[in-house]
Amino acid sequence: MAKDAKPAEEGADGAPKKSKKLLIIIVAFFLLLLIGGGGAAYLLMSGGHDELDEEEAAEENVKPNKKANKKKEKSAPPVFVNLDPFTVNLVPEVGDQYLQVALSVELEDPTAQESLTVLMPRIRNNVTLLLSSRKASELLPKEGKEKLASEIMQEINDAINPPVTNKQGVKQHSEGPIVSVLFTSFIIQ
Repeated sequence: MAKDAKPAEEGADGAPKKSKKLLIIIVAFFLLLLIGGGGAAYLLMSGGHDELDEEEAAEENVKPNKKANKKKEKSAPPVFVNLDPFTVNLVPEVGDQYLQVALSVELEDPTAQESLTVLMPRIRNNVTLLLSSRKASELLPKEGKEKLASEIMQEINDAINPPVTNKQGVKQHSEGPIVSVLFTSFIIQ
């Protein structure tokens, strides 16, 4: 009989263990549900809508930037053309001085390179005359070099697209394909 009593006791012990596990699982589920609901309510009460509005505004700001980036991607990379070095005598101040300068020009589009190449003798002539009309003291400071680069750019653009004279006799310079002039070498002796 002692053997018969043990199986009955084991069966009685097995049922309460299962019910305790089930009870713990149900309580844990409701606890998680309660915590999740409380967190959602807290976010709604504390201004979760403001964060969503900020995110929507940020997304709207990103959309124009993506369009701008697509335009930049569609545009071709800058085209640089190296010109042969120029060596000219400068206007004398202290004695004979000369300038040796190498230039690169930046074009706004690759198709302008052909017109630049075709008109190179005229461009070299105009730039040589411009360079030889300067004094060394004008070219030594940074501002002098920047001014010279601007004048060279205008000379090249004028050689490609000649300026138009208006009724008052004033030359009106048109924009040309040259975006900037860069010095790759600049030596005064």
